[in-house]
Amino acid sequence: MDQQTVSYFKSKPKTIEERFAEGKALRDKFPRKEQGDYKANPNRTDPISILEEQGKTRLTELVPIRYARMLTSPFAFLRGAAAIMAADLAAGPKPTGINVQACGDMHVANFGLFASAERNLIFGINDFDETLPGPWEWDIKRLVASIVASGRFLGAKKNLCTRSVLAAVSSYKKNMRDYASMGHIELVYATMTEKDLQQKLPPSVQKGLKKITDKARQRTHFQVLDKLANIVDDKYRLRDDAPFIVHETHTKSGRPLDEALGLFLESYMLSLADDRKALLKQYRIVDVARKVVGVGSVGTRCWIVFLLGNNSEDPLFLQIKEAQPSVFEPYLSKSAYSNHGHRVVAGQRLLQASPDIFIGWGELDGIHFYVRQLRDMKGGVEFDPAKINIDNYPEYCKLCGEALALAHAKSGSAAMISGYLGKSDEFDEAMVRFAFAYADQTEQDYQALEAATASGRIKVARSES
Repeated sequence: MDQQTVSYFKSKPKTIEERFAEGKALRDKFPRKEQGDYKANPNRTDPISILEEQGKTRLTELVPIRYARMLTSPFAFLRGAAAIMAADLAAGPKPTGINVQACGDMHVANFGLFASAERNLIFGINDFDETLPGPWEWDIKRLVASIVASGRFLGAKKNLCTRSVLAAVSSYKKNMRDYASMGHIELVYATMTEKDLQQKLPPSVQKGLKKITDKARQRTHFQVLDKLANIVDDKYRLRDDAPFIVHETHTKSGRPLDEALGLFLESYMLSLADDRKALLKQYRIVDVARKVVGVGSVGTRCWIVFLLGNNSEDPLFLQIKEAQPSVFEPYLSKSAYSNHGHRVVAGQRLLQASPDIFIGWGELDGIHFYVRQLRDMKGGVEFDPAKINIDNYPEYCKLCGEALALAHAKSGSAAMISGYLGKSDEFDEAMVRFAFAYADQTEQDYQALEAATASGRIKVARSES
């Protein structure tokens, strides 16, 4: 350990009060009221051009499916338009300079339940493809915009959308203040457990919560086995459902799939701790197929790998998903990691208290990937007007605000953020203004995508299931 490192660990840390005061002092330079300002830049890049540019790096035959999914609703468009919003956020009010490990693709559908290593259900952020150190404001602005966009899709009136935004922001503020006073180790281990959700939610929501948690517990590797595989000639095989699940003999670069998979697994295993390697080596590959996933991710390379351990009662499904540069990267510092799969995994470990035991990364033919389990007790709210009680929406948004605060606080900036936010409603009201303004912008961009479809500029798949 060199002298500089020794000096750092022996230096006197700033107190919580000092960090809080530093955050509070930023209000003069970055008024909280101005955080709500949004007006499209006169030189704003055509949003469809941004999507087309992304499409150039993706599997050409799948890009029309991405557009079809984004055309489902303005909310679906917002989910797939992280790159468009990143450009708009970068062109907006200058951030405070308090950086966190940002999610990069924060929206209400990017929260849910997942299994901890101890097999307990935890609520938090689901996907981290765009994660990068960056402004905390950008995540919360995307969250509140998604609340209004999703609220409109679900049939909520303006007043309910407003209450839902305020519920999320107020929860973010309150919990950030609480996290600021916690010890660092305590904060690292902090989670939002199923029991926490039961205690926080009112009786009117408990029945719906139980339905979601029960369903999540059923989403195991056995459920995936029943849903995605069948027996052909006395052997298990993943079901083809072209173009969403397909078997391939070669990669797009022409490499035989078995050879490619072997090379990738060698790379991936290097990212795992020894105990995880030992566990994975107990399994054998049964089948591999390419799979279409998500909304914004459609067109990126993704495979599901079906493995068995002792017997058919010991299945394991891994998802190998391409990791491209974060949508934040053009406007912030470049990732510290040479492999974007490594960036995703490192970000997830910072933001999540109990990440998947098999998360890791690797590379194949210059393309970066990360690995995680497929559907390991994952569950969440279904954003379907026919399946959601919209009157309870503020309660859900409140949980999202808390989960985002917890994720951001783990970066170590909770006291400064809390000092900046304060206790008044100034920031809350600013976020309401921003949320509605950007939801309006999203609807305009959605209409632009419809127009691009009608003119033949882009091709859209007939089915997007």
